[in-house]
Amino acid sequence: MEPILFLIGLLVIGVIAKNQSLIIAVAFLLALKFTGLGEKWFSLIQQKGINWGVTIITIAVLVPIASGEIGFRQLSEALRSSYAWIALLSGVFVAIIASRGLHLLQNDPHITAALVFGTILAVALFKGVAVGPLIGAGIAYMAMKIVGMFTGS
Repeated sequence: MEPILFLIGLLVIGVIAKNQSLIIAVAFLLALKFTGLGEKWFSLIQQKGINWGVTIITIAVLVPIASGEIGFRQLSEALRSSYAWIALLSGVFVAIIASRGLHLLQNDPHITAALVFGTILAVALFKGVAVGPLIGAGIAYMAMKIVGMFTGS
């Protein structure tokens, strides 16, 4: 019963915050739970969901290339800008951080719970985007390593 109450609470937060992504996600999970399909699908979604999400985001990012809006000419013009180089280096940095965070998400349940809750709060209250757990885990990983250097753990 606790999972259902928790999800309903998140649904209420999503409705109050008018966050469509959170509403759809919670409604989907509640539907799986109430139809009995959750037992079969929850573990698969938990194991593969991040990879599916990253793939969908990657597809969305590549659409301008596939549609012809962005080509080699636009890329070469963009790389003449200092902002483009900042964006390029930021993309590299975030991808590296996220790769470190993926391991943390998969192997540390109490950290995962805190990251997921932080993401839910950001999505519901601050119009955040739910890519936060992966990047958040990477930032948490880096922060833990820095703290570990100073504390010897």
